[in-house]
Amino acid sequence: MPDTYDRLITLLEDVPYKLIDHAPDGTTETVSALRGHPVAQAAKCIILLVKPDKRTTKYVLAVVPGDRRVDLDAVKQLYAARYVGFADAATAERLARTVPGTVLPFSLDPELELIADPAVVASPELYFNAARLDRSVMISGPDYAALANPRVEPITPQ
Repeated sequence: MPDTYDRLITLLEDVPYKLIDHAPDGTTETVSALRGHPVAQAAKCIILLVKPDKRTTKYVLAVVPGDRRVDLDAVKQLYAARYVGFADAATAERLARTVPGTVLPFSLDPELELIADPAVVASPELYFNAARLDRSVMISGPDYAALANPRVEPITPQ
């Protein structure tokens, strides 16, 4: 979805960033090797379905370091939810406005709440696919936090 890439580049205008071209891939471990950085510096972006009660459904974009997984129980506690799970592929693609493997660590949809683990915003270098499988972005964690304004909560297993 080219407009998502263009929106990202516009969003990054006021902060230092670096574009990195690489072979097409959307797997955190593989693309981290292609970009030449530790997996921990990748932003892994996962869209979750959160049900605070039987009638309410929320969607959350959880951003965690690439070498960790999201702790669904921690997200469940944050929302006092009855259920937390992974959003289906079609819903995730609609909300992220991009295909799996290229989900940005930014919410571009008002339905999608953004939560980032503290390790993400503290990272001196943060890497993520740029809404494309063949191009990535590197920015600092603090610049990412200033741009994205995520809710910062510990959402990885401790």
